[in-house]
Amino acid sequence: MNEMVVLENKIDFAVLLTVDGANPNGDPLNGNRPRITADGLGEISDVCVKRKIRNRLQDMGERIFVQSDDRCDDGMKSLKDRAEPTIKECGKNEDKLKSSMCEKWFDVRAFGQLLAFKTDSASGVSIGIRGPASIRPALSIAPVNITSTQITKSVNSETKDKKGADTMGMKYRVDHGLYVIKGSINPHLASSTGFSEEDSQKLKEALRTLCINDSSSARPEGSMDVPMVVWWKHSSKIGQYSTAKVHDSIRITPKCEMPRSFADYEVDIVELEGLRPEIIQ
Repeated sequence: MNEMVVLENKIDFAVLLTVDGANPNGDPLNGNRPRITADGLGEISDVCVKRKIRNRLQDMGERIFVQSDDRCDDGMKSLKDRAEPTIKECGKNEDKLKSSMCEKWFDVRAFGQLLAFKTDSASGVSIGIRGPASIRPALSIAPVNITSTQITKSVNSETKDKKGADTMGMKYRVDHGLYVIKGSINPHLASSTGFSEEDSQKLKEALRTLCINDSSSARPEGSMDVPMVVWWKHSSKIGQYSTAKVHDSIRITPKCEMPRSFADYEVDIVELEGLRPEIIQ
């Protein structure tokens, strides 16, 4: 297990994320258009948010189990390949395997992991690790406007006798949106994975710098930013207030009908007695 001091206090947090002329999370079942709810609010899935957190932690030097292919730093081609040495080392001792997985990889002790692999043994491996950090899908404060741009590809992907006709395509972007990512860290589950106080500070830093080194053609550099992180640390394991009440204490209201920047919103945090938030801007 992690040798650091295991987390003893419940933590809730909210991350404010601005999107200007970018596609924060495309929907592959809808032509990669930015995700929206039935009410027109922009949405970023929890899986997408965790991917960004993992990438930032990896940039910070932490060992990550669920790595994307373009960020692989250990030469492993799959999760099974990455886990197999640890599985062989621990044998059929499930408690030892869970402990070793949590100790080695930050994202396993933070978010948990399902290990369901066929191995050399007849039974294989099928265990679940439940992590203390939970993330909700991010939603925008107001409905977002999605702009569609028609694009063309005027070069050949393969060698041909003559130049092929231009290939048409579409590219989408959210003109502007302020999204809120809400999450929580459960100290009861932290004790089972070894998630420490130091780990919570690293997670906070990853959230603060979420958009660094995250640019792509869909998310040009500077098109996404984190203007504020609100961090509530309770005085006990169970917490003074429910997570829902804590998250509801942050009130964000557009100052105009069509907000265009973070300055166009009024952010009000209702202070709960005995629970003062840390505001990182």
